[in-house]
Amino acid sequence: MTPILGLHNIDVTEFLAVLDTCEGNVYLVTSEGDRLNLKSKLSQLVGLTKLIEGGRITEASIICENVKDESKLFRFNTFGDVGSAKVG
Repeated sequence: MTPILGLHNIDVTEFLAVLDTCEGNVYLVTSEGDRLNLKSKLSQLVGLTKLIEGGRITEASIICENVKDESKLFRFNTFGDVGSAKVG
């Protein structure tokens, strides 16, 4: 799979809320080529702490197994749309 979505300067709390609404696996791909399944809370902690700078994700690539999740994360990344996610 090829990374389909580059995340830049997003709100971590909102991003995690949107991830919770995803149906399939969502992978964070690091610049070193590591793939972390973001449906796992442990992977979220490990992966995101490396990328967080000042409470915001500076840069990451995302791979989704589910097309609906891909669309959901694209809307979030582009428009800040959290959809039905419960933030906060």
